[in-house]
Amino acid sequence: MAKIDQLLRLLKDQGGSDLHLAAGLEPRIRLHGVLSPLENTGVQGDADVRGLLQEIASAPHWNDYVETGDLDFAYGLEGVARFRANYFVQQNGAGAVFRIIPEKIIPMEDLKLPPAIESLTHLEKGLVLVTGPTGSGKSTTLAAILDKINRDSAKHIVTIEDPVEFVHLNKKSVFSHREVGAHTEGFRGALRAALREDADVILVGEMRDYETISLALDAAEMGVLVFGTLHTNSATKTIDRVIDAFPADAQSQARLSLSESLAGIVSQLLLPTADGAGRCAALEILLRTRALPNVIREGNTPMLQSLIQSGRKIGMQEMDDALEALLKDKKISARDALAKANNKARFESAGEATAGAAQA
Repeated sequence: MAKIDQLLRLLKDQGGSDLHLAAGLEPRIRLHGVLSPLENTGVQGDADVRGLLQEIASAPHWNDYVETGDLDFAYGLEGVARFRANYFVQQNGAGAVFRIIPEKIIPMEDLKLPPAIESLTHLEKGLVLVTGPTGSGKSTTLAAILDKINRDSAKHIVTIEDPVEFVHLNKKSVFSHREVGAHTEGFRGALRAALREDADVILVGEMRDYETISLALDAAEMGVLVFGTLHTNSATKTIDRVIDAFPADAQSQARLSLSESLAGIVSQLLLPTADGAGRCAALEILLRTRALPNVIREGNTPMLQSLIQSGRKIGMQEMDDALEALLKDKKISARDALAKANNKARFESAGEATAGAAQA
């Protein structure tokens, strides 16, 4: 057993999400969003950290790390979980972060996602973007969506990731998991190939550049259901980000393509629960309606908030509405709701009331 396995088991047993290793520090885990030192572990030097990291890396991976100072790959620990590993070099020496990927995919029903998310699994084509900052649960939500499709429909689902995170067992659908670097040279080549592989559904792990975004739009327009991720935190910023990825002289065509293919945007945040025992998700949801294509074509993204408000009956919701509902149900604190809100004034009175009660 590799020495680092013990630390990874502790991470799982304590309910943490990430293990942090860095020369000059003791190992730390992120638990409910907060970094804390692991008990009964000492400060590790550069040689200590490198010894832990090299033991579980393949020779080619380790050579890449030594040459470049960066490395991403997935590591599986049987009976515990898979981990997304990121190696890097920092001021004091080697460092790494291991993000836990649960062995079992949490079904959509257990995540208690809004019914509007379930409706996305019935789409036959189009582009669905799941967005949010790193660590906001995008991968977990996407895994639940694909799992629902897998249970209900006979599809060919191609995932393109760096590295592969959740591994789906074939149920009604057939999965082709492709890892950048191991199975394909890059997102762009794999996305092009997927169009020739009779794919019904494509997951693009991260839409990083103009060409990947352009190919994803092309695939959606050709009748494939495409899921992708971006590090944006609202529907408005997501649409702007997609358009801004294109050269200036191609943005008009990009707006037209996006208007015809966009099927939905789910923007997600993870917040600490009010009792400090976990975290819960707040989601902004934009679904395709008759009015959406015109808003995108005209570049009138400020109108999206009105569009979401008018679409409440079909499951759309603004982020502030989601935060208010969580606050009303006492699932999150007023302070955290205020910190994440777009309209701060809407939550200031709740925050002031909480502060006053604490002082009393």
